[in-house]
Amino acid sequence: MGEDAGVEPRSTPLVDEALKKAAVAWVNVSDGPAYGLWCVPLEGALFVVSGPGEQSAPGLADATEAQVTLRGDHGGRIVTWPARVTRLAPGTEHWDTTAPLVAAKRLNAPGTAADLVARWAADGCALTRLTPAGDPLAGAALPTESLAEVPRETPAVRPTRKPFRLHRVRRR
Repeated sequence: MGEDAGVEPRSTPLVDEALKKAAVAWVNVSDGPAYGLWCVPLEGALFVVSGPGEQSAPGLADATEAQVTLRGDHGGRIVTWPARVTRLAPGTEHWDTTAPLVAAKRLNAPGTAADLVARWAADGCALTRLTPAGDPLAGAALPTESLAEVPRETPAVRPTRKPFRLHRVRRR
């Protein structure tokens, strides 16, 4: 854990409580679009895995800072906080202790947690730690507009076909 030595993370009770319950976080890097990412709360931080065979988080692996937005029990946004981003390297002590804990929480993973950790290391997946590093926006300080964006282009889009009808439908 030498990469975090000497820097005291700043957090608040609201951020701490939201972290404990987080399963999905909206993360944006360098004023880019926010991505909904699966995450695991551990040690007062969020851990996110991205890369080949895992979720896409453009720019997160190489970033040093990000903005994290978490939702509350009601499903709406309750807090947005600046995060310090640290990438854990395979083979380090922190990777060896943290990666198996994150892999154990990964739903629908093929194989065991140990197999998943080995694949992450071999495929170059990024295991990043998002630690609170500043004053959060909460309550009245949060934006009141929806912040909805136009959907991004994706290769997963396909045209909608007309429904199949066995017999002709008569119009009256």
